[in-house]
Amino acid sequence: MAEGVGVGVGVGRWDGLDTLRACAILLVVVYHLGAVQGLLPEAVGPVAEVGWIGVDLFFVLSGFLIGSQLLRPYVGEGVPSLREFYRRRAYRILPAYLVVLGLYFFVPVWREAPGPVAWWQYVSFTWNLFLRGYPDARAFSHVWSLCVEEHFYLLLPVLLVVMMRRPRVWKAVALLVGIVVGGMWLRWWLLERVVMAAGEEERGVMFMRYIYYPTYARLDGLVVGVGLAVVRSFRAGWWARVGRYGNACCAAGLVAVVGALWLCGFGFPGAERVGSVVFAFPLLAVGFGLMVVAAVSERSVLTRRVPGAGWLAAMAYSLYLTHKSVAHALHGMLPGITARADWRAAGIYAVGCLGVAAVIFYGVERPFLWVRDRRVVSGGRDGS
Repeated sequence: MAEGVGVGVGVGRWDGLDTLRACAILLVVVYHLGAVQGLLPEAVGPVAEVGWIGVDLFFVLSGFLIGSQLLRPYVGEGVPSLREFYRRRAYRILPAYLVVLGLYFFVPVWREAPGPVAWWQYVSFTWNLFLRGYPDARAFSHVWSLCVEEHFYLLLPVLLVVMMRRPRVWKAVALLVGIVVGGMWLRWWLLERVVMAAGEEERGVMFMRYIYYPTYARLDGLVVGVGLAVVRSFRAGWWARVGRYGNACCAAGLVAVVGALWLCGFGFPGAERVGSVVFAFPLLAVGFGLMVVAAVSERSVLTRRVPGAGWLAAMAYSLYLTHKSVAHALHGMLPGITARADWRAAGIYAVGCLGVAAVIFYGVERPFLWVRDRRVVSGGRDGS
């Protein structure tokens, strides 16, 4: 999923963001293995039912980290290199993704569901926009969130270049607020005119196809993250004053997240709940945004280093790509041990998922990151 690093812009490593990123991947894994695949004990049910919010947390983190990275040159009256930005994104995202995609197409046991769909939809990161064959061909369906982030990485740098020709904070805030409000209206319109107009049996699929998966309806978290990056970059005084109340920001963020989950009935959002479709996503974004502020503040419980969180945060992308397939394969290969959704089976899934993710991370991700950074050192800013 979101592959933003746990490294702050110009201030070293942010342990608090590692903690949030680790929480995000744990929520996503528990959701997919528990609520979706039914492989985990009933005791984790309450967490599994709301684990989908981990993706929204990833979106806020990505918006903040990538936004901060792109804005840093402007703070020093420079201009970011778009060529360098896209090159670094390619080294970071594509190697592990293409390896996993190859497994989906050439190793049938790897597939956790029927499919996959046409190869070009995965290569072009347009799976979430066309959804051909869904839901019958739903293997690698979690790629939708990576598609959203890829569209974000593609468009944000260009938008910033245009906006920074005559920079004004109020213009940036107005644009970001407009995108969030526009997204709320669009989801309401799609719900009323498209989803609810379909037959009752089709509404669930229509909700996923036109509201939950597409990029144009899921920009709330990314926009809030970028907004935080704008404030931190150009209104350092505001940021510092708010940062003194890190614990208060964390508490307010938790309240907002719980409020969003209440709108969703403490389950997955759906067409039957207008509030969950219109208001839950921006409320989650604001809540997680406040937690990000707490995580990089001067004092907050989130700034404390949590043992293992940094390692899990680093592994998050590989774990996100592989966990559904690994758990499904283990369930099929070890029926005697995993037949019951108990804690023993959960332990096997945990070891297997982390083990395969470690292979992808250390065998694919990390070497390509080394090559990427080596080219920067030896070849200059643009790597040429």
